[in-house]
Amino acid sequence: MNLTSPESLIFWTSLIFIVFFLLMRKLAWKPILGAVKSREDSINNALLSAENAKKDMQNLKADNEKLLAEARAERDIMIKEAREIKEKMISDAKSEAQMQGEKMIEQAKASIASEKNAAIADLKNQVGALSIEIAEKVLKGELANKEAQTKLVETMLGDAKLN
Repeated sequence: MNLTSPESLIFWTSLIFIVFFLLMRKLAWKPILGAVKSREDSINNALLSAENAKKDMQNLKADNEKLLAEARAERDIMIKEAREIKEKMISDAKSEAQMQGEKMIEQAKASIASEKNAAIADLKNQVGALSIEIAEKVLKGELANKEAQTKLVETMLGDAKLN
């Protein structure tokens, strides 16, 4: 067999290929498949971790939205309570002011009535004093003459006996 002939070339090429294939299978194939399998497992683990992280993020987002909704509800309740307290304070202040106003009006009415009564009493005293003064002057004028004086005394005595 000649080494340069095409048949021998095919034979030697095939033999080298088979030997190379067996050596590769025995020495390199398992480590390569192991590395590929390891890489595949690490990729799957990374995908699983990413999926878990995505679920955790969704759960955190849902929790955050829930907390935000609760905070808004609490804020709304606090605002409502503050408004109610404000309205109550305004209402109480109005009631208090109205009561104070009515009390002041009653005091003013009582003061006016007291002053009116005092003025009426003063007026009666002045009218009484004026009446006495007028009566004195009239009596002095009538009693200035002796005859009118005697007649007045007799009239008064007559009236006194009748009563």
